[in-house]
Amino acid sequence: MSKSGKSIVRRTGWPTSVSHPVVTPLQPSVVYSSPDPDTLDQQYEQKSGYTYAREGHPNAVVLAQKIDMLEGVEGGIITGSGMSAIGAVFLACLKAGDHVLGGNQLYGRSLRLMSQDLPKFGVETSFADPTDVSAMKAAVQPNTKMILVEVVSNPTIRVADMVGIAALAKEIGALLVVDNTFTTPRGYQPFEHGADIVVHSVTKLLAGHSDVTLGYAVAKDAELQTAIYDANASWGLTASPFDCWLAERGLHSFELRYDRAEENATKLATALKDLDGVKRVLHPSLPDHPDHNRVQQVLGNRPGNMLSFELTGGRETANAMTKAAPNIAFAPTLGDIGTTLSHPPSSSHRGLTTEGRAELGISEGFFRVSVGVEDIDLLIEEFSTAIKAATA
Repeated sequence: MSKSGKSIVRRTGWPTSVSHPVVTPLQPSVVYSSPDPDTLDQQYEQKSGYTYAREGHPNAVVLAQKIDMLEGVEGGIITGSGMSAIGAVFLACLKAGDHVLGGNQLYGRSLRLMSQDLPKFGVETSFADPTDVSAMKAAVQPNTKMILVEVVSNPTIRVADMVGIAALAKEIGALLVVDNTFTTPRGYQPFEHGADIVVHSVTKLLAGHSDVTLGYAVAKDAELQTAIYDANASWGLTASPFDCWLAERGLHSFELRYDRAEENATKLATALKDLDGVKRVLHPSLPDHPDHNRVQQVLGNRPGNMLSFELTGGRETANAMTKAAPNIAFAPTLGDIGTTLSHPPSSSHRGLTTEGRAELGISEGFFRVSVGVEDIDLLIEEFSTAIKAATA
C-alpha cells in the first residue's frame, strides 16, 4: 500500500497525447479489459478489438497487414513460425481420408511433417517432381485435397512448373498452397498465378535479421481464412508480440535488402561456376540452370538471392570448406542481411537417407548459400579462397 492508502498494483490508463508515436508501439499484454459482458460478447461475435493474445494482438495485426500488402490480399495471420503456418493450414483444411500431394523437394521439415506426422491423423501423402507436371498429375489420387509446392525448391534451386501445377489444381478441384518463403512477394505473386493459400517463414527474408521466429498464412477465400485463424488460435500457434515488432522493423528495409542480395547472388553464382573444384552451381540466372527455359515464365527477371553449389569431394571437403570461410556464418538458416552458408546433408535434409538425398542431387559436397548485402568483391574473394583451400 502507498502512503495514501491506495494500491499501486491497480492498473492505470495509458497516457494520451495529441501526437502519435512514429514507431509502432510494442504491446506485450496477454489480456485486454472490456467495460462489460455485452461489449465482450460483441467483440467475440464481430471479431473486433482484442481479448486474449492467443487469439490476436496489435503487433501481429500490424505485421500481417504489411505482408498482406506485399501479397496483394487481406486477412492474413501471423503464426509462431514458418512451420506453424503450414501446420495451421493443414489443420484447417484437411481431415482423415484426404490426400496431400507435395513437391518432392520441399523444405526438410515440410517433408517430415507430410511423410511422418500427417499419416498419424489419417491424412495420406505423396510426393512428385514439381518441375514435371506430368509426374505431379500421375501422383494425383481421387481424394487429393491439396497440392503444396515451393516456387523455387530448397535447397536445389529448381523452378517449379507453376503454370502447369496451377492448371492441375484447378482441374482436380484441389487447393493450391504455395510456400513463398524463398521467392518472397518481391520475386513471385502466387495469387496472381492461381494459388489458393500462401504461407511464409517470416523468420527468413521478410524479417531479415535472424532475430525472430515467425510465420504467415493467408487464404484467398474468406471462409478458408477463418478456418486457418481458428486453427492457429485453438492449437496455440501464437506469435510473440516482440518478434512481430522486430519483424515489422526488419520489413521496412525488405525491398532494399532483397534487391541488393539478388544482385549479389547473380554475380557470385557467375564467379563460382568458373572455380576449380566446383562441380556445379545452381542459380536461376545461369544459362545452364536445369529449368532455364522456365525461369523467365515463372520468375521473370527476379532470380532471387538463393544459390547452391556442389564441390568435388565428400564430407572431409565440406568440413574444410566451412573452416576456411570463418567470416561466412555456417548456419542452417536463410534470409539474413548477411550471407550464410548451410550444408543440407547435415541440417535441413539430415532426416533423409543417403539414397534419398542422392535422388534429389544432394551430395556431401553440396552447399546452399543465402546471399546477403555485403560488398560483392569481398564475398567472391572469401568464397574463392575457401573453395581453393578445401579442394586443394
